[in-house]
Amino acid sequence: MANSSSTSISALGDTTGAASSTPGVSPSLKFVISNLKLLVPHSLTPDNFPIWSTQIAKLFKANGFARFLEPKSSIENADPNQDFNSWSITDQNLATAMCSTISPPVLPYVIQLESTYEIWTTLHTRFQSSNRSKVIQLKHELHNISMQNLSMTQYLTEVKKIVDQISSAGSSVDSEDVMIYILNGLPQAYQSFTTTIRTMQNALSLDTLYALLISEEIHLKAAASKFSTIPDSNAALYAGRGRGRRPRTRPPTDCSISLIEY
Repeated sequence: MANSSSTSISALGDTTGAASSTPGVSPSLKFVISNLKLLVPHSLTPDNFPIWSTQIAKLFKANGFARFLEPKSSIENADPNQDFNSWSITDQNLATAMCSTISPPVLPYVIQLESTYEIWTTLHTRFQSSNRSKVIQLKHELHNISMQNLSMTQYLTEVKKIVDQISSAGSSVDSEDVMIYILNGLPQAYQSFTTTIRTMQNALSLDTLYALLISEEIHLKAAASKFSTIPDSNAALYAGRGRGRRPRTRPPTDCSISLIEY
């Protein structure tokens, strides 16, 4: 019985050792392959390339695979102690893992490519120009945004949405510029508020500006409601004064003609 147990343990140890000594499959590579979809939860689409590429690049760098994304990703750039066969196995595993995070609409553009670097550069080439066009369009929308009939909360939410989309496309907008666009899009009723903000010496954060705008909206609504009730009150007052008074009229004149009998 004891011999049987020891034999099983030895066999298990041999199996574990064989798995751990598989050529080209390091613990770091196993970690990336097993957890890539967890660490990069959103598949690549035409709209999220900057975020996706940043996540992939950081993950590869953190686990020692950044060289597979570089232009000379070849055996020359590999670890001197790593032979070509081992390097090729690592590259193919990384390429397969990367493809598993690409959505079906995008996958046909890279499915025939062999190396991790080819996939990486092809995606960069394809999406860089489209992202630039998208950023230009979004910045144009932000420049011309207007509050119109929106509430202040809706207006600020729309501004934030555009700014976030610009960030997702790989660009950014300075906070000062965002404030200018917000103020430029306010209606005439906010003119005095806008002037006050523009002439302030101390810089404001966007969060502070948002709070001030919400407060100003409440103030303007309260003032508008107050003044709109004054004409109604005056009308009721004049109507009350007219009640209970008798009209100033003279008694009717008797214009009838009496008949005189002879």
